[in-house]
Amino acid sequence: MSKFFARFRKDESGATAIEYGLIAALISVALIAGASTLGNSLDNTFSKVANKMDTHANK
Repeated sequence: MSKFFARFRKDESGATAIEYGLIAALISVALIAGASTLGNSLDNTFSKVANKMDTHANK
C-alpha cells in the first residue's frame, strides 16, 4: 500500500495539466483585458473623429 502512495505522489502529470490550464486562463484574462482597453480607446477615437466631422459639416 505504501508503494502505491509513493508512486501516486511522484506522478506529476495531473499537476502539469493543471499548470497548463492556469497559464491558459491567465493568458485569456490578459487578452480580454487588452481587447477591452483597445476597444474603449478605439471607441473614443472614432467618437472624436465623428464629432469633428459633424462640426465641419454643419458650418
